[in-house]
Amino acid sequence: MLKATVEVRLKRGVADPEGDNTLKALNLLGFSRVAAVRFIKVFEVDLEEEDEGKAEEMLETMCRKLLANPVIHEYSIHLLH
Repeated sequence: MLKATVEVRLKRGVADPEGDNTLKALNLLGFSRVAAVRFIKVFEVDLEEEDEGKAEEMLETMCRKLLANPVIHEYSIHLLH
């Protein structure tokens, strides 16, 4: 069995209202030196697959079909050992 994480984030230039609201809240709480906050989704995926190449291929397909919107998101896949 392989474990993986998939990080999905908005592409540069795409509005990030969750990050912006978190930044405002942090600034109001006195964290005035925080310059930017970006919201990132992290999916933990357990695969019943031993072949790393096949696992990466499956994860790429999952990202393209469901986990990320290629128009506004970029993603990174990390296999855990």
